[in-house]
Amino acid sequence: MGVRKRERAEQIKEAKQQVAFAKLNNCPTSPRKMRLVADLVRGEKVEKALHILKFSKKEASNRLEKLLLSAIANWQAKNEDANIEEAELFVKEIRVDGGTMLKRLRPAPQGRAHRIRKRSNHVTLVLGANNNTQS
Repeated sequence: MGVRKRERAEQIKEAKQQVAFAKLNNCPTSPRKMRLVADLVRGEKVEKALHILKFSKKEASNRLEKLLLSAIANWQAKNEDANIEEAELFVKEIRVDGGTMLKRLRPAPQGRAHRIRKRSNHVTLVLGANNNTQS
């Protein structure tokens, strides 16, 4: 491996040290309802995001709170020697995508049937660290 390639690989590796992510797949909530809660915590610091999710009345907030705690644990596993308070973790990116749909039929008047779509979603949460180690 060449010198430039090795240096670039080390730069990428160090950049990945500052980022941790967690995924929640096939969550049985509609993406629209989940996005309402995800928009509340996007860009917030981790402590504030946890407080927002803890005191939100929405059902989706419980699932996102658990996902955020998982992402924090993933960050700690990557950076065992670092301190969370000094790292100033924040929600860098949170993405809610549609998942699979369960299709059901509901009886309707006069022998007809209406299709019921039970939606699910996938949530990807990325944490970033604000390490200001510049002199």
